[in-house]
Amino acid sequence: MKFITEIDLRDLYRKEPFTDYKIEPGTRLTPGARQFLADRGINKFDNGSYAKKNDVNKRHLSELPKKQDDWKKKKLRSRMKSVEALFFITEEEFLSRDVFLAQSIIDLGKQFTKIKNALDSKSPIEDLCLKECMGINADNFSNDLDDCFEITDFHVQLKNGRDIIILHRLRCALREIEPVVLEAYEDSDDGNELLYKDIIGKVNQIINALSQRICSIFGGKKCQRKN
Repeated sequence: MKFITEIDLRDLYRKEPFTDYKIEPGTRLTPGARQFLADRGINKFDNGSYAKKNDVNKRHLSELPKKQDDWKKKKLRSRMKSVEALFFITEEEFLSRDVFLAQSIIDLGKQFTKIKNALDSKSPIEDLCLKECMGINADNFSNDLDDCFEITDFHVQLKNGRDIIILHRLRCALREIEPVVLEAYEDSDDGNELLYKDIIGKVNQIINALSQRICSIFGGKKCQRKN
């Protein structure tokens, strides 16, 4: 049996400081050596405990990608729920003064709930009913078309300015979903890439439908889309 003394450890530490010390088979630490390790907060392991620590570390590292994937998807689901709640608030806002607009937002909200549920069910999502206008048609309905026109403080002063701002707030919240979807599934290899692209496309349909309603409030039947 070989005894490792405090002097032995001091020499090792002087050459290269360490935070872990593995006790080799056939060796033992003297009381002074144990105290030396304790004073410096150095972890000591024998063969069994050292291997166990390494196994735990390797297992922890292997779980990191899964945990990272989990928090990204949790972030996406949380964002979807927040936007769904914003639909409810918007619907309630219009019910008291514009039943037709409120019903229109309710229909869009139901479509959004189907999109949210598709994250878990992986089921296909039907297209939103399209009413074509000068700037939005069947070919670009699922694309990111940007806003028809920029919303500024000027619109707040209009007779229906509050309606425009409320719908614009909902539209802005919907635009935040695409980057979160891309973040959640950027490294995904679960074979559902087409579904996630479809989700983004269906959210764009809702955004574009909201743009049409904002244009209608602002300019009547005239298309307000920027050239």
